[in-house]
Amino acid sequence: MSDIFREVEEEVRRERLEKIWKEYGDYIVAAAALLILAAAAFRLWTYYQARERARASDQYLVAEELLGSGQARAAAQAFARLAHNAPSGYAKLAQLESANALADQGNTAEALAIYRKFASDSDDIVSAVARLKAAWILTEGAPKSEVETLIGSLAADTSPWKQVAREILAYADYHAGNIKHAQTEFDALAKDTKAPNGVRGRSRALATFIAAGGDKNTGTVPMPQTPAMPAPGKPGTPPATTNGTAAPAKPSSAASGNAAAKPKITIDTNLQPAQGAQAPAPAANAAPNSSKGQPPK
Repeated sequence: MSDIFREVEEEVRRERLEKIWKEYGDYIVAAAALLILAAAAFRLWTYYQARERARASDQYLVAEELLGSGQARAAAQAFARLAHNAPSGYAKLAQLESANALADQGNTAEALAIYRKFASDSDDIVSAVARLKAAWILTEGAPKSEVETLIGSLAADTSPWKQVAREILAYADYHAGNIKHAQTEFDALAKDTKAPNGVRGRSRALATFIAAGGDKNTGTVPMPQTPAMPAPGKPGTPPATTNGTAAPAKPSSAASGNAAAKPKITIDTNLQPAQGAQAPAPAANAAPNSSKGQPPK
């Protein structure tokens, strides 16, 4: 009896499954196909993202090389293209580096606008870097209060950015004329063993510079005046010297070649008196002729 009940139960179950398959079989096949397609699409998307990140990394390195070699304009253009086409992470870095390139070109207004845009970014590191970069630009012309407001909590004792932030504030003091306070801050940063090497080196250099009196304005050094050239004189007139006297005339090329040369006198010894004329007799007290040549016959 138990075998009969088991066979009946299996038959009922089979009929029920067949009924379900007839009603929902197409949907089950479609769902399975969708799962397979979704898995394939996810793999393709992952591959695409990896390829795009690799391409963005190569382009980023090329732009960095341009910026490092001093080609700020070309680097800014490369970073701007990367900011529009790269994945989100590289896009943010590219925009920040584009601002760096613009600042190197002297276009501080546009660079400051980009830094301010990222100052409130959700990424804490990106926000901190943007705020510090913008603060460096503001030290050149903005009041220190604006620099302090932008830096904010980055200069706190618990902040990992405190040494960099305090260096910026010390430079703002120096630029504003608060020399003593700036020197004190630079001395403290130079002795801070936890500060980055770059911060310590720059702070030590500026502290030494201020202590040596390099901040004092010693005035301007006048440019040497070029002596005025004498006006050209009339032909044949020797030029005047600086004391107003006439300069000696320049000897001619012939005279300069033979300074001891004298006028050459040629005496023609073949001259005869004309017919009917009588040669004049020499004077009685005339001295013998000592010139070269012979007296006329």
